[in-house]
Amino acid sequence: MFSLTPQDSAVLDRAAAAPMLAQVEQWAAINSGTTNLAGLKIMAATLADAFSALPGEVRLVAPDPVESVDAAGQVQTSQRGEHLHLSVRPDAPVQLLFTGHMDTVFPADHPFQTLTWREEGVLNGPGTADMKGGLSVILAALSAIETSPLAPRIGYDVMINSDEETGSHASAALIAELAKGKMAALTYEPALPDGTLAGARPGSGNFSITIHGLSAHAGRNPEEGRNALVAAADLALRLNAMKSLELKVNPAKIDGGGPNNVVPDQAILRVNMRPSTPEAMARAEVMLRDTIANIQRDHDVHCHLHGGFNRPPKPLDEAASRLFTLVRDCGAALGLQIGWNATGGVCDGNNIAACGIPVVDTMGPRGGAIHSPDEFLIVDSLAERAKLSALTILQLAERGTV
Repeated sequence: MFSLTPQDSAVLDRAAAAPMLAQVEQWAAINSGTTNLAGLKIMAATLADAFSALPGEVRLVAPDPVESVDAAGQVQTSQRGEHLHLSVRPDAPVQLLFTGHMDTVFPADHPFQTLTWREEGVLNGPGTADMKGGLSVILAALSAIETSPLAPRIGYDVMINSDEETGSHASAALIAELAKGKMAALTYEPALPDGTLAGARPGSGNFSITIHGLSAHAGRNPEEGRNALVAAADLALRLNAMKSLELKVNPAKIDGGGPNNVVPDQAILRVNMRPSTPEAMARAEVMLRDTIANIQRDHDVHCHLHGGFNRPPKPLDEAASRLFTLVRDCGAALGLQIGWNATGGVCDGNNIAACGIPVVDTMGPRGGAIHSPDEFLIVDSLAERAKLSALTILQLAERGTV
């Protein structure tokens, strides 16, 4: 436990006084669903303007191409929006990474587009908690840090991507590049309404298995066909049987089939897997390929696997535990009770941790019902979490280590 110095208190007061609510209201009014490239372009420009108040260089980074398998079994390339990157004092002794995302799960034509006050201090709106509120906290905390005598010791990168909600495929390489050499990272997904942080996270992988069979007449010569839909259903059942305490498996969708009098010659199975440990992920990859091979043999079909584990598991190792403890102690100095629990969700914190960098990935404001039209932000927590971030950064700068 430590006490706040007058200089610390001055910095924290500046963080708390930032116009975060006004920023959230402005930014949440911009639809920036992951597939809304026009909205993301407006959002990226708006954020670039806001973050240009910090020293350093703001740039917009072109997204990497993203491949997916469509309902016809064809590999398609999708375009994502540009990502924002700010670099400040890259030669300073303490190097930190701050990440957030500008995209939401609500596309341009989604009916959830407006802000409403559910009650005093609780703002309902798309992205208010996840995570335009978090973006405002990053800016408030860093703007306040720039007024601290410790600022010259602190170098940092801010990365705000445009595709976190769909797995960060277009920004994963940028995240890995910016994580290199960092002492620690903070990511601004929302905390739970009671302030609890997400601790350990599982990994996540999305897979599309295209099954090629052989068409035939369903009545005249079905035995000459190879039913791809049946093979896909069998594969779904076999993969579902792989579930364990360390591995969640969700066969989510089968595309395929056609007229009732034709043996279907193609089907596509979509599956999500969430391993809790790196060892479970490695086993899952082997089991997935073995199961596909068995389906090919048993049904006399050909299968093509597309996809992979884009979010590695994020266990709480020793360094991460120290960073969580530091955040807890900073919370205690501010009169906040900070705890954390394992969660089944995934985020860019997974990717950062996979680079060997300790990360706390729920440093955003308190809120809830994310990914739904009931999403809400607890407004008082904007100032609370800006102060928590600023104090954590100051402590990292003073200590020079996690």
